[in-house]
Amino acid sequence: MTAGSGGGGIKKRQRIGCNSRLSSTGAVIDSCCLEGTVTEASHKPSGPRRTSSSATISGGFNDSASSDVVLRLFLEPCPSDSDSESISTVDSFVQDDLQIYLHSDVIRRSKYFSALLSDRWQGDSGDGDDSPKIYRLNFGVPASTGTIDTHLTVLQLLYTNDFSGVIESASTALSILPVALELLFEDCVRSCVRFLEAVPWTEEEEKRVLSLIPLLREEESRELLDRVSPAKTDSLEEMLYGLIVAAIHNHSNMAFVKAFVAKLLREFSSGDSARRVLDRAFEASLKTVKRSLEEYSSPDFRGDHNETEAIQRLNLHTAMTNGRHLLWLIERMIELKVADKAVREWSEQSTFTADLQRAFRDDAWRNIVPGLPVVVLRCTCKLANAVASGSILAARPVRMKLVKEWLPVLIVCKDNVSVLHTHKSLYTELEEIFLRIISTFPLSDAQELLQQCLSFATRNVDDCPHLVTAFNTWFCRAARPPQADSLC
Repeated sequence: MTAGSGGGGIKKRQRIGCNSRLSSTGAVIDSCCLEGTVTEASHKPSGPRRTSSSATISGGFNDSASSDVVLRLFLEPCPSDSDSESISTVDSFVQDDLQIYLHSDVIRRSKYFSALLSDRWQGDSGDGDDSPKIYRLNFGVPASTGTIDTHLTVLQLLYTNDFSGVIESASTALSILPVALELLFEDCVRSCVRFLEAVPWTEEEEKRVLSLIPLLREEESRELLDRVSPAKTDSLEEMLYGLIVAAIHNHSNMAFVKAFVAKLLREFSSGDSARRVLDRAFEASLKTVKRSLEEYSSPDFRGDHNETEAIQRLNLHTAMTNGRHLLWLIERMIELKVADKAVREWSEQSTFTADLQRAFRDDAWRNIVPGLPVVVLRCTCKLANAVASGSILAARPVRMKLVKEWLPVLIVCKDNVSVLHTHKSLYTELEEIFLRIISTFPLSDAQELLQQCLSFATRNVDDCPHLVTAFNTWFCRAARPPQADSLC
């Protein structure tokens, strides 16, 4: 609400002394509007102004018989309005004002009116009679839909302590609160804030709450701020990480929850935050898988007694479960193109790959977690394919270590994991990916690694065209004359 002159946003109110807006009340107080004083006038209102249509209660709101304040509410155009049609419409409204009868002892609940009606702002009428003082005030209200009705509502609330009958929705509270703030009507402000704290908001209502928070005192806005602002800078990432952990560990309908969290990650605006959260979850799952395989492969746990067998089963099941989580995380990281760190980590797992080779050469795991080799190879296949396709631009040392560390695991699986013959296509796919990566190395490095790939050969040469292509490519390059000599 603007007082007298149009425009000017609501400022955070002052609780001690007068509102800064009282310094501009010259146009608000009607005594010819130039003297800037509250006048004593006859009780009979002057002019053909219409009165409020609100119900009149004896001694209450809008009771002309007992009132000592006559308040004129009128719409005033905003100076920023440049549209001529809009201004024309506003002008037609300004001519139709509203006159309301109030009581000074009641409206002093508003610190704005209390200061306005104080001795500092009262003028001497100079008429010398003993007639009751009648304060005649003008209030200019910004021209926007519903502002007059909202101001009337707040003025009526000055006459009651029961705000619950009026403040019944977040939208109502948000409409009333700016007027209550402008009038320094503290009881009404507290009621609006308490209501907003307790109810849910629509997206549009939340925007309005955010715009009003700066106008509230710190203690009033604390709960609203806690609701819309993070308590700490990393709370967003903590939430994301918590969702990922819950999705992969805590739900029986894991597939549906994982799909939902994957959607959140895809639609999340900050790629850097998603990267950090996924890296953290990847490292945690990889650490668990590695520790489980290390304990399974440790000589300290080799034996036949029941306790050892139970521990071995637990280790293998833990590795299998977290291996599945690892695969899901890798798929999310590749999908979001944030798997760079995961590739580097996967390429530096010499101890882990050695434990896997030892484990897969034994038979103990076959009846406990027969799918473990497939999960491990799928993780490797996803990351290696992202490198080979250029989705992840890995440096040559990373590419070299990735092939050197994981090629032996593939060979051991192919030689020893006969139970998984149905996954021949996975083996073939990973073989082809490794050969493609090897083609990016210098001839000397490629020569060493290609010799290890001879195990990819089959009885029928036509069944391993990827291996034939890889060797033909190497021999073709090796037979090419040195580039420096050809330039001479």
